Amino acid sequence: MFIQIACAAFMLCACGGNQTSVKSFDDIVASRRSVRDYDASKTISQEEVMELIKCAQEAPSWANQQPSKYYVAISPEKVAAVKELVGDGNKRNTAGAPVMIVSTYVKTRSGFFRGNPANEIGDGWGAYDNGLSNAYFILKARERGFDTLIMGMRDSDELRKLFAIPDDECIMAVISLGYRASDPNRPDRKPTGEIVKYY
Repeated sequence: MFIQIACAAFMLCACGGNQTSVKSFDDIVASRRSVRDYDASKTISQEEVMELIKCAQEAPSWANQQPSKYYVAISPEKVAAVKELVGDGNKRNTAGAPVMIVSTYVKTRSGFFRGNPANEIGDGWGAYDNGLSNAYFILKARERGFDTLIMGMRDSDELRKLFAIPDDECIMAVISLGYRASDPNRPDRKPTGEIVKYY
């Protein structure tokens, strides 16, 4: 238990966490959900989003390449435009979310050495690093009382045009950010014994 609390404190302090608002890491993880019902009456400021992105920057990456980038739709017009590009289901799911974020990574950085893939995974390491950054982002969001939904259904070509995203960046996900309007159920997890082997 001490180790878990110490890890949580380290992570949140490293991410600029406020000591007065720190919850245990277990509480943050246990309360995080993929939220599909947002309170449209609540907003999130640019400064609050920046706090989450600064935390995401603390995530590890291949040779510290830090390939992740974030394109934040915070004006009503841009938010509405992004919601048109995530499919009808996700448009409904994110109707009340005040912020929409496009997550990308710069290609041929993570997983490469002198311009060549370091192993068979190649640019998959960029996706891996981006996933780590996004994990820090959504956990910090939850620590601050916000909620998120990571979406893979999106029109990447139109998102690229909307934000003028360079061709050397791979668009990974769209993340909605807001406050839950209702508490979603927690789906069951597989028994831990099914996903681990000790030798």
